[in-house]
Amino acid sequence: MSRWNIAAAQYARQHHNLDDHVEHHLRFIDEAARQACNLLVFPELSLTGPDETALPAPPDDVQLAPLLHAAHSRNITVIAGLTLLQQGQRLKGLALFTPHLDTIRRYPQGSGASLIPGDKRLTIVDAQSDSPNIDPQATLFTSCQAVGESRWRQSVNTLQRFAHKYAIAVLMANARGGSALWDERGQLIVGADKGELLLTGSLGRQGWQGDIIPLG
Repeated sequence: MSRWNIAAAQYARQHHNLDDHVEHHLRFIDEAARQACNLLVFPELSLTGPDETALPAPPDDVQLAPLLHAAHSRNITVIAGLTLLQQGQRLKGLALFTPHLDTIRRYPQGSGASLIPGDKRLTIVDAQSDSPNIDPQATLFTSCQAVGESRWRQSVNTLQRFAHKYAIAVLMANARGGSALWDERGQLIVGADKGELLLTGSLGRQGWQGDIIPLG
Protein backbone atom coordinates (compact mmCIF):
# COMPACT_ATOMS: atom_id res chain seq x y z
CA MET A 1 0.00 0.00 0.00
CA SER A 2 1.81 3.12 -1.26
CA ARG A 3 -0.47 5.43 0.71
CA TRP A 4 -2.52 4.79 3.85
CA ASN A 5 -5.49 7.04 4.61
CA ILE A 6 -7.01 6.89 8.08
CA ALA A 7 -9.68 8.79 10.01
CA ALA A 8 -11.00 9.28 13.52
CA ALA A 9 -14.75 9.83 13.86
CA GLN A 10 -15.42 12.51 16.45
CA TYR A 11 -18.84 11.14 17.31
CA ALA A 12 -20.69 12.24 20.43
CA ARG A 13 -24.33 11.60 19.49
CA GLN A 14 -26.32 9.77 22.18
CA HIS A 15 -29.19 7.96 20.46
CA HIS A 16 -31.95 6.08 22.25
CA ASN A 17 -31.46 2.77 20.44
CA LEU A 18 -28.73 0.88 18.67
CA ASP A 19 -30.36 1.09 15.22
CA ASP A 20 -30.05 4.88 15.34
CA HIS A 21 -26.39 4.60 16.33
CA VAL A 22 -25.79 2.23 13.40
CA GLU A 23 -27.44 4.67 10.98
CA HIS A 24 -25.32 7.52 12.31
CA HIS A 25 -22.16 5.41 11.99
CA LEU A 26 -23.05 4.75 8.35
CA ARG A 27 -23.03 8.50 7.69
CA PHE A 28 -19.45 8.72 8.98
CA ILE A 29 -18.45 5.64 6.97
CA ASP A 30 -19.87 7.14 3.77
CA GLU A 31 -17.93 10.37 4.30
CA ALA A 32 -14.72 8.50 5.17
CA ALA A 33 -15.10 6.47 1.97
CA ARG A 34 -15.53 9.70 -0.01
CA GLN A 35 -12.23 10.83 1.51
CA ALA A 36 -10.65 7.55 0.26
CA CYS A 37 -9.94 6.38 3.82
CA ASN A 38 -8.78 2.82 4.38
CA LEU A 39 -9.48 2.90 8.12
CA LEU A 40 -12.08 4.65 10.30
CA VAL A 41 -11.92 4.60 14.11
CA PHE A 42 -14.86 5.55 16.38
CA PRO A 43 -14.72 6.55 20.07
CA GLU A 44 -15.36 4.41 23.12
CA LEU A 45 -18.84 2.80 23.29
CA SER A 46 -19.84 4.63 20.10
CA LEU A 47 -22.42 2.01 19.11
CA THR A 48 -24.15 1.66 22.44
CA GLY A 49 -23.48 4.91 24.24
CA PRO A 50 -22.64 4.92 27.96
CA ASP A 51 -25.22 4.19 30.63
CA GLU A 52 -25.31 6.09 33.90
CA THR A 53 -25.73 2.97 36.03
CA ALA A 54 -24.37 0.06 33.96
CA LEU A 55 -22.95 -0.75 30.54
CA PRO A 56 -25.63 -1.33 27.88
CA ALA A 57 -26.34 -4.82 26.55
CA PRO A 58 -23.96 -6.00 23.81
CA PRO A 59 -25.34 -5.84 20.25
CA ASP A 60 -25.54 -9.02 18.16
CA ASP A 61 -24.31 -9.70 14.62
CA VAL A 62 -27.73 -9.12 13.07
CA GLN A 63 -27.95 -5.62 14.54
CA LEU A 64 -24.44 -4.81 13.33
CA ALA A 65 -24.83 -6.36 9.86
CA PRO A 66 -25.29 -2.99 8.07
CA LEU A 67 -21.85 -1.90 9.28
CA LEU A 68 -20.20 -5.08 8.01
CA HIS A 69 -21.96 -4.60 4.67
CA ALA A 70 -20.72 -0.99 4.54
CA ALA A 71 -17.15 -2.09 5.26
CA HIS A 72 -17.36 -4.48 2.31
CA SER A 73 -19.15 -2.15 -0.13
CA ARG A 74 -16.98 0.88 0.74
CA ASN A 75 -13.77 -1.18 1.04
CA ILE A 76 -12.94 0.35 4.42
CA THR A 77 -11.92 -1.10 7.78
CA VAL A 78 -13.97 0.20 10.72
CA ILE A 79 -13.27 0.03 14.46
CA ALA A 80 -16.27 0.92 16.64
CA GLY A 81 -16.89 0.89 20.38
CA LEU A 82 -19.41 -1.44 22.01
CA THR A 83 -19.94 -3.64 25.05
CA LEU A 84 -18.86 -7.26 25.35
CA LEU A 85 -20.10 -10.06 27.56
CA GLN A 86 -17.31 -12.17 29.07
CA GLN A 87 -17.89 -14.67 31.88
CA GLY A 88 -21.22 -13.04 32.61
CA GLN A 89 -19.71 -9.56 32.95
CA ARG A 90 -20.20 -6.60 30.62
CA LEU A 91 -17.06 -4.72 29.64
CA LYS A 92 -15.95 -2.13 27.12
CA GLY A 93 -14.90 -3.57 23.80
CA LEU A 94 -14.08 -2.95 20.15
CA ALA A 95 -15.76 -4.32 17.03
CA LEU A 96 -13.69 -4.76 13.87
CA PHE A 97 -15.48 -4.60 10.51
CA THR A 98 -13.19 -5.25 7.58
CA PRO A 99 -13.65 -5.91 3.84
CA HIS A 100 -11.27 -8.85 4.24
CA LEU A 101 -13.57 -10.90 6.50
CA ASP A 102 -17.23 -11.99 6.40
CA THR A 103 -17.50 -11.96 10.18
CA ILE A 104 -17.32 -9.29 12.88
CA ARG A 105 -14.38 -9.57 15.25
CA ARG A 106 -14.76 -8.40 18.85
CA TYR A 107 -12.00 -7.52 21.30
CA PRO A 108 -11.74 -6.11 24.82
CA GLN A 109 -10.96 -2.41 24.56
CA GLY A 110 -7.70 -2.46 26.52
CA SER A 111 -5.64 0.72 26.30
CA GLY A 112 -5.82 0.67 22.50
CA ALA A 113 -4.92 -1.42 19.48
CA SER A 114 -1.98 -1.57 17.10
CA LEU A 115 -2.57 -2.08 13.39
CA ILE A 116 -0.75 -3.10 10.25
CA PRO A 117 -2.11 -1.57 7.02
CA GLY A 118 -4.37 -4.09 5.28
CA ASP A 119 -4.22 -6.63 8.12
CA LYS A 120 -7.29 -8.61 9.22
CA ARG A 121 -6.87 -8.28 12.97
CA LEU A 122 -6.09 -5.96 15.83
CA THR A 123 -3.43 -6.38 18.48
CA ILE A 124 -4.93 -5.14 21.76
CA VAL A 125 -2.33 -3.22 23.75
CA ASP A 126 -1.96 -2.63 27.47
CA ALA A 127 -0.26 0.77 27.39
CA GLN A 128 0.25 0.67 31.17
CA SER A 129 2.63 -2.26 30.86
CA ASP A 130 6.39 -1.72 31.01
CA SER A 131 6.64 -3.49 27.64
CA PRO A 132 3.37 -3.13 25.68
CA ASN A 133 2.66 -5.94 23.22
CA ILE A 134 2.82 -3.77 20.10
CA ASP A 135 3.08 -5.75 16.89
CA PRO A 136 6.60 -5.01 15.57
CA GLN A 137 5.18 -4.45 12.06
CA ALA A 138 2.43 -2.10 13.23
CA THR A 139 2.29 1.40 11.75
CA LEU A 140 -0.45 2.82 13.96
CA PHE A 141 -1.76 2.70 17.53
CA THR A 142 -5.42 3.66 17.99
CA SER A 143 -7.08 4.93 21.15
CA CYS A 144 -10.90 5.06 21.45
CA GLN A 145 -12.00 7.48 24.18
CA ALA A 146 -14.94 9.48 25.51
CA VAL A 147 -13.35 11.84 28.03
CA GLY A 148 -13.94 15.42 29.16
CA GLU A 149 -11.39 18.20 29.26
CA SER A 150 -9.56 17.26 32.48
CA ARG A 151 -9.01 13.63 31.48
CA TRP A 152 -8.43 14.68 27.87
CA ARG A 153 -5.33 16.65 28.83
CA GLN A 154 -3.94 13.64 30.65
CA SER A 155 -4.72 11.38 27.67
CA VAL A 156 -3.00 13.76 25.25
CA ASN A 157 0.18 13.81 27.32
CA THR A 158 0.14 10.03 27.72
CA LEU A 159 -0.45 9.31 24.03
CA GLN A 160 2.14 11.82 22.83
CA ARG A 161 4.77 10.24 25.08
CA PHE A 162 3.66 6.78 23.93
CA ALA A 163 4.12 7.73 20.25
CA HIS A 164 7.62 9.05 20.89
CA LYS A 165 8.74 6.24 23.20
CA TYR A 166 7.59 3.40 20.94
CA ALA A 167 8.14 5.18 17.58
CA ILE A 168 4.59 4.57 16.37
CA ALA A 169 1.93 6.96 15.07
CA VAL A 170 -1.06 7.39 17.39
CA LEU A 171 -4.66 8.15 16.40
CA MET A 172 -7.08 9.18 19.15
CA ALA A 173 -10.84 9.23 18.48
CA ASN A 174 -12.49 11.12 21.33
CA ALA A 175 -16.25 11.57 21.48
CA ARG A 176 -16.20 14.92 23.27
CA GLY A 177 -13.70 16.77 21.11
CA GLY A 178 -9.94 16.98 20.84
CA SER A 179 -9.37 13.96 18.60
CA ALA A 180 -5.80 13.95 17.32
CA LEU A 181 -3.06 12.27 15.30
CA TRP A 182 0.61 12.17 16.29
CA ASP A 183 3.43 10.81 14.14
CA GLU A 184 6.01 8.27 15.25
CA ARG A 185 8.14 11.05 16.81
CA GLY A 186 5.29 12.26 18.97
CA GLN A 187 4.75 15.40 16.85
CA LEU A 188 1.13 16.54 16.51
CA ILE A 189 0.00 16.20 12.89
CA VAL A 190 -3.58 17.39 13.32
CA GLY A 191 -5.89 18.10 16.26
CA ALA A 192 -9.62 18.80 16.37
CA ASP A 193 -11.77 21.16 18.41
CA LYS A 194 -15.33 20.17 19.34
CA GLY A 195 -18.16 19.10 17.05
CA GLU A 196 -18.97 16.16 14.82
CA LEU A 197 -16.21 15.70 12.27
CA LEU A 198 -13.67 13.43 10.66
CA LEU A 199 -10.05 13.91 11.58
CA THR A 200 -8.06 12.42 8.71
CA GLY A 201 -4.45 11.41 8.28
CA SER A 202 -2.53 10.23 5.25
CA LEU A 203 0.79 8.38 5.35
CA GLY A 204 2.93 8.70 2.22
CA ARG A 205 6.56 9.10 1.26
CA GLN A 206 6.72 12.51 2.92
CA GLY A 207 5.35 11.14 6.22
CA TRP A 208 2.00 11.95 7.82
CA GLN A 209 -0.34 14.75 6.77
CA GLY A 210 -3.72 15.57 8.35
CA ASP A 211 -6.98 17.41 7.83
CA ILE A 212 -10.37 18.12 9.46
CA ILE A 213 -13.63 17.32 7.61
CA PRO A 214 -16.73 18.85 9.31
CA LEU A 215 -19.94 16.82 9.40
CA GLY A 216 -22.26 19.67 10.33
